[in-house]
Amino acid sequence: VDPRAWLADVLARIADHPASRLHELLPWNWKAASANAEAHAAEAA
Repeated sequence: VDPRAWLADVLARIADHPASRLHELLPWNWKAASANAEAHAAEAA
């Protein structure tokens, strides 16, 4: 995980992110969540 990319993304998303799903923003879960988001964006396009 690129620390700068992770921190920038977490800081941008944390205000609107539900407290019950904060575990998704942890570094070891973040990459998987990012890959899933990219996959869904590719499917939508």
